[in-house]
Amino acid sequence: MLSAFRSAFTTPDLRKKILFTLGIVAVYRAGALLPSPGVSYPNIQQCLREAEAGENAGVYSLLNLFSGGALLQLSVFALGIMPYITASIIIQLLTVVIPRFEQLKKEGQAGQNKLTQYTRYLTIALAILQATGIVALAERGQLFAGCSQPIIPDAGIFDLIIIVIVMTAGTAIVMWLGELVTERGIGNGMSLLIFTSIAARIPAEGANILRNGGLIFTVVCIFGLAIIASVVFVEQGQRRIPVQYAKRMVGRRMYGGTSTYLPLKVNQAGVIPVIFGSSLLYLPDLVTRLAGGTGPVTQFVQTYLVDQSSWVHIILYLALIIFFTYFYVGITFNPDERAEEMKKFGGFIPGIRPGRPTAEYLGFVLSRITLPGSLYLGIIAVLPNFFLGLTGTGNNQNFPFGGTAVLIMVGVGLDTVKQIESQLKQRKYEGFLR
Repeated sequence: MLSAFRSAFTTPDLRKKILFTLGIVAVYRAGALLPSPGVSYPNIQQCLREAEAGENAGVYSLLNLFSGGALLQLSVFALGIMPYITASIIIQLLTVVIPRFEQLKKEGQAGQNKLTQYTRYLTIALAILQATGIVALAERGQLFAGCSQPIIPDAGIFDLIIIVIVMTAGTAIVMWLGELVTERGIGNGMSLLIFTSIAARIPAEGANILRNGGLIFTVVCIFGLAIIASVVFVEQGQRRIPVQYAKRMVGRRMYGGTSTYLPLKVNQAGVIPVIFGSSLLYLPDLVTRLAGGTGPVTQFVQTYLVDQSSWVHIILYLALIIFFTYFYVGITFNPDERAEEMKKFGGFIPGIRPGRPTAEYLGFVLSRITLPGSLYLGIIAVLPNFFLGLTGTGNNQNFPFGGTAVLIMVGVGLDTVKQIESQLKQRKYEGFLR
């Protein structure tokens, strides 16, 4: 592995890509630490310390994780890449509902560019809405429960508008930085920025666990390594369906006659169901905070939905992840389209007739591997809830080796290493994994 790192940095063009990626990451982290104009930095740090002492990270703990702690500090890059992710998911889901989007998806690169443009517009709109909600909570003093320090001392309408504009512009810059990494760097830019944000939270969370005792810290590290190993094992797992292509004559040349396979991953949906489930669970708390209610509904939400060690929260979270896994896989993978593509190019599954029987077989296999994939996602996401009392952390999204954090970090890490390996193999170097 050390020789592979040396080969990567001794190759001029690959070294340039790696250094460019690291430079973009440094700019992103600098913007995440730069406070927005009009925000009292000392007061917000005091509120953060009180929230950590009270084991209450607020309603936006998942978004705060994706922004590397920048959201609750109301920094320039406070919203991070989350509006872009949400917009991408919405556009992807709308391709099934809106015929125009489905047609653009089939038009190749030109249609994809148009969908990307729509995604950018939707990202800005979502950033404005999200920034307005966060600033409204901060102005009312509801962003941190029990904190009496004014986060925005001069809460005039003009000052609030300036903060919303700055945070929205920060989202646009983050989106641009991610696209730059994708085009000129290594790996997927958006995924790497999320990876950087989550990794930036690990030292602070590890220090919180270490303060509870060295034995607990050791147990958590061993437990974390076991989770990472299991996630790597499942993420690499796939069902390979053999596909045979018949020979055909085109002019005076013969094509086809090859054997390949159609890979179906166990975790076909990725981390999207976890994001959907978490967002829905945080939505009632956000609505009750903005409404300012104190009735039985607010009490129920705070007791059973916000408290992540509650059995109601755990069971509901697991059920939402399983549901959204089937929902997302059903939208993104269409067995009828795959069967039609195989039939068009002369491909068939041995023992299965082309056309409708192939689509039924693919749907059967997909439904069988989606069940363990959904259970795997749900268990990884809710498992840290059982260790809240042990670690002394009140929020499993800030747990350094569980839930969404480890799924994203492992997935992005594997994808980036594979891309570097492919670059090395093109230059006849050995990769990281021999």
